[in-house]
Amino acid sequence: MNHTSYPRGAHRMVVGISGATGIAYGIRTLQVLRAAGIETHLVMSRSARLTLSYESDLTTAQVQELADFHYSPEDVGAPIASGSFRTRGMIVAPCSVKSLAQIAVGTCDTLLARAADVTLKERNRLVLMVRETPLTLTHLRNMTTVTENGGIIAPPVPAFYTRPEGLEEVIDQSVGRALDLFGIDSETFPRWGEPAVPAQDAASAPTTTRVLAQSAVHV
Repeated sequence: MNHTSYPRGAHRMVVGISGATGIAYGIRTLQVLRAAGIETHLVMSRSARLTLSYESDLTTAQVQELADFHYSPEDVGAPIASGSFRTRGMIVAPCSVKSLAQIAVGTCDTLLARAADVTLKERNRLVLMVRETPLTLTHLRNMTTVTENGGIIAPPVPAFYTRPEGLEEVIDQSVGRALDLFGIDSETFPRWGEPAVPAQDAASAPTTTRVLAQSAVHV
């Protein structure tokens, strides 16, 4: 792999997929970022590959093809394990409470945890779409620790004012709101107080995804 040809970090993101239920969030995130012209670097945990077999007809290889680059969860020498490798930030979608705990305490024995730790130490944006309920005090304390370190806990909580007509629209809204935190407008869901996307545009929304002004991005 030729790492010398990578573009600047503003148009590059790390995507982590852990073993929590909700693999569709990670898959959709990769699709939307590709449509936005964002270079993606994917790491899937071993548990994520197991969850994928339960929740999707896609294979691991097919999910990896949605990313520009992908790495083994044990490859702690990958580019995304270094702070000198510039990125816009990292999203973990979905994020299991195990991955949450590893990130909270700084355990870097997997590439997903190490990449998240690097994101925090470099003061870049880290968004964790934590998927768990009910929550124990340990879970809540880990969320607090990550937040105190600069991360954002963004559980995929659906908004029903959009009147979703199917599961895909629920997923689009959750993924879209998470990507808002990076200044990336997915244009795939209606927003409160804003005109709805015209029907002819909604069908092609994934291909018209745009990146908001860089000034709106926390990097």
